[in-house]
Amino acid sequence: MTATDGTVRIDGRQNTDHRPVTIERGWSSQAEGSALISFGNTKVLCTASFTNGVPRWLQGKGTGWVTAEYAMLPRSTNERMQRESIKGKVGGRTHEISRLIGRSLRAVVDTKALGENTLVIDCDVLQADGGTRTASITGAYVAMVDAIEWGRERGFVAKKATPLSDSVQAISVGIVGGVPMLDLAYEEDSRADTDMNIVTTGSGKFIEVQGTAEHAPFDRDELNALLDLGLAGNASLAAVQRAALGLA
Repeated sequence: MTATDGTVRIDGRQNTDHRPVTIERGWSSQAEGSALISFGNTKVLCTASFTNGVPRWLQGKGTGWVTAEYAMLPRSTNERMQRESIKGKVGGRTHEISRLIGRSLRAVVDTKALGENTLVIDCDVLQADGGTRTASITGAYVAMVDAIEWGRERGFVAKKATPLSDSVQAISVGIVGGVPMLDLAYEEDSRADTDMNIVTTGSGKFIEVQGTAEHAPFDRDELNALLDLGLAGNASLAAVQRAALGLA
């Protein structure tokens, strides 16, 4: 479907197109791995910190750990948000997205091959225009690749170990005005009948599908159309990741 079917997208894209995506690898000189990712006007800084050692509950088990934290800067939105650290409580949405990012990354990590090392991925939203969690996952993978390589170069990860089984990407899809669309900007997401986030591996396997009928229920054919859109969009994102990592 294209924008000629009655729904005009705010940026002139066809409904099967994602927004322009850029990944600036190595953006932070301090972090073991980092990537500044842009999905259109959504911009997220992803940093990966490598620590030799694991949480106490994993010590001596010969396995590593990967976890993630997500946050939005106060002026990532049109009006200033109060920092959650000032509120004294991390919100439910922040917890949910942090767990999603961590689960998505662990799905492609062999923690045995990682050894007793910990990767902490921080995803900080600098500017939000829809799709912050999907941009975070996609950028976090690139940062994680470089952090693992940093550990390998210093002997914390075995030279012949292959901690990564695949890549991981995520993108949003939705039904807006009765039309399936890929990679919703905020204005589209806010009026979507159905909103869905799709996380897959580079080989096209599903890691997570989060779908909700915001206004009108969706049927099986619409679900299939959204899954197909998401798979195609994530395949395109995988190519962007490979180019950023010098693997294209």
